[in-house]
Amino acid sequence: MHDTKTIHMLYGREGMTLRVPATTVVPEGTAPEPLRDPCAAIAAALATPIGSPALAELLARKRPRTVAVTISDVTRPVPNREFLPALLEVLNKAGIPDRQIVIIVGTGMHRPSTVAEWQSLVGPEVFGRVEVVDHRAEDPDTLVKVSDTPPVYVCRRFAEADFRIVTGYIEPHFMAGFSGGRKGVCPALVDLRTVQRFHGYETLANPKAENGVLDGNPCHEIALRVARTVGVDFLFNVAITRDRRMAAVFCGDLEAAHLAGCRQVAEWTTAQIEGTFDLVVTNGGGYPLDQVFYQAVKGMCTALPALGPDSTLLQVSHCGEGLGSRAFTELVFEYGRDWQRFLADIAAHRDETRLDQWEFQMRTRVLARIGRERLCFVTDGLAPDVQQRIALNPVLGPGDAHARAQRFIDEFLAAHPQARVAIIPDGPYTMLRRG
Repeated sequence: MHDTKTIHMLYGREGMTLRVPATTVVPEGTAPEPLRDPCAAIAAALATPIGSPALAELLARKRPRTVAVTISDVTRPVPNREFLPALLEVLNKAGIPDRQIVIIVGTGMHRPSTVAEWQSLVGPEVFGRVEVVDHRAEDPDTLVKVSDTPPVYVCRRFAEADFRIVTGYIEPHFMAGFSGGRKGVCPALVDLRTVQRFHGYETLANPKAENGVLDGNPCHEIALRVARTVGVDFLFNVAITRDRRMAAVFCGDLEAAHLAGCRQVAEWTTAQIEGTFDLVVTNGGGYPLDQVFYQAVKGMCTALPALGPDSTLLQVSHCGEGLGSRAFTELVFEYGRDWQRFLADIAAHRDETRLDQWEFQMRTRVLARIGRERLCFVTDGLAPDVQQRIALNPVLGPGDAHARAQRFIDEFLAAHPQARVAIIPDGPYTMLRRG
């Protein structure tokens, strides 16, 4: 390479810096600034919410005895520690003592939290005051039916609370359009069958189940229908900066506040590109998202608008905790060498959704576009033979992930000196749109 520039990529806790040609296209949105005074912004948002009376006014009207607050699990970088004390203060001032408040970690089908993770999520002060529990999607004793057609079960502690608050953060989401809002209920707090329906074959076969799309998106519609059925009294969502600091607060009505947040996040994260590229470099979102391979598909799907049939995709993703759940591991080991058979099988048995099949189904969008040989992967967390078994082309050789990624780029450009290159520093937190 002659003229070059360096780009910092999200990878694990520390990230990695890669040297690329000066002509490399770097699709990025407009990075938001962190809030100068998060406490003041939180207080203002709670007092003047979107499409809803103030939280204090709602509590005065309803006079609830019990309150459930749901938060995201450790796979999401939500700044719970910054806003939970403010929420608890409003609840306490409304006459609701800590012992009548429960914080529910919306694990969906993710693994259970550890006690240390609970403390990390809410902070030691809140953890010592308020009960914290996990949602358990496969434990019928902790669920209650809220709908018959189709049958939907929800975390009992949430559904039976007198007042229900959903928290979370809004980012582009490769299936549901955007995270946040209704996703704090579905899939976060629902039963296994509902999770499977939300991620089912037909749902994900719909081309509108993609980044940045809400209208006509079946994932969004299923989640919203469930959240409406359960009933959410107040939404507290945030947007965050690249370094995980709070950039904005969107709270109030479940739908109005979420839509306002989605519009703002779309403005910040959308990046225009022209055409496709010979080499696209992306990532798994950094810590905590990229700790399991299960989440890596988000960065891959982000790159789809930049990929043509002859493109090569290089993804860096830490995967320090391995592949993911046992069900996901078994599925990708079974079908990793024949993803076309996987698609045929889940289409033939579309009423029998297998746990975690949705990740592989979304990844087949990339495999169908460029093939396995051009889906190149750099990680410190997965052995090369494991990568080969799960439809990846592992980047081999000496050195750590950073060294291997840089060497791959250098060798690709040596072989293709006129290559058109794009690198996506924010991985799954970017929405690419063709100009």
